[in-house]
Amino acid sequence: MEHAYESVDQIAEPGQTAACPRTGRPLRTADERTGERWRFGFPGRARAEVHTRGARLHSLILPDRWGHPADVVLAARDPAAFEGSARYFGATVGRYANRIARGRLVVDGVTHRLATQENGHTLHGGPDGFDQHVWQCEPFHSAHRTGVRLFLHSPHGDQGFPGALNVRVTYMLDRDDNLTLSYQAVADAPTVVNLTNHAYWNLDGEGRGNVLSHHLQVEAPLYTPVDAELIPNGRHRSISDTPFDLRRHRRLSDVLTHTDAQLALAGGGFDHNWVLDGAPRARPRKAAVLYAPASGRRMDVRTTEPGIQVYTAQGLTGDITGKAGRPYHAYAGVALETQHFPDSPNRPDYPTVVLRPGELYRSTTIHSFTTVTA
Repeated sequence: MEHAYESVDQIAEPGQTAACPRTGRPLRTADERTGERWRFGFPGRARAEVHTRGARLHSLILPDRWGHPADVVLAARDPAAFEGSARYFGATVGRYANRIARGRLVVDGVTHRLATQENGHTLHGGPDGFDQHVWQCEPFHSAHRTGVRLFLHSPHGDQGFPGALNVRVTYMLDRDDNLTLSYQAVADAPTVVNLTNHAYWNLDGEGRGNVLSHHLQVEAPLYTPVDAELIPNGRHRSISDTPFDLRRHRRLSDVLTHTDAQLALAGGGFDHNWVLDGAPRARPRKAAVLYAPASGRRMDVRTTEPGIQVYTAQGLTGDITGKAGRPYHAYAGVALETQHFPDSPNRPDYPTVVLRPGELYRSTTIHSFTTVTA
């Protein structure tokens, strides 16, 4: 099979667990606007905060090359924005991340009409996708790993998708500052699944300007061109002699100033899928590297997914105020969304995204954080 599925009976529901106040263990704070807030990490190492509303990565605090900490994940200061323009910030998006053209889904010859939003397409699972739901959560902790597991039941017909789906997302930090995001799902009828995290990263610190000085490398020989509505317009295309050639580290300000029709269609930046090698993997392999010369922070991304969607946040207009009280303008962050390709259900030449009863959907992405001396 072309996807990371295997036989399974079910995904267990969470038990009743309470937060433990010991140092290093996940700590819970209740908030009716964001669901529960869970903070976890090891003393002197990376520290994360996850919200149960949207199974959302709200914060990740890391030191720079001088040891000064900063939060490198963009998030709105006002939780009400999670229902509007900041709804995808840090969220787990699904049931199908990215776009499905015209909300048309065919599974085993049966056509399903999905809920749609922008330009009549289905984006990130629809207007009431996984990012808008409050997930159940349980913490875990050991000598070397700490984090939370989040659970969601999506009923048959949710946003038009067939089959009931049980989903589990795990956020885990280890003592080497690796943030691992693991996804599992099972269904009771044939359906499609494509899950990812939609964090925006600024390795200089959220609210501290834009990411145009960041260097980005993507391990991919092909990318997916789009039409004016950001739907794939044909076969994958070689990155050679284009601004999409990121096989070497390149400064974002250098590549985004190119005159290129694809950049123009996306509003002056990237909102495209890179083809890592065209197939899922059983174990994570290198996908991308993001580096901020000013702070020295570096993020290496490894994934089992066949693609990575890079969005340089050119659509931000300053209407969202971040956690530090500063507005987010264009290029305030960059999203690196590991996933299957956009509109895969309507593209038989793409790796399949169909999940059947008795199969286990699995996906893993690891973000490894280090600092580089000047």
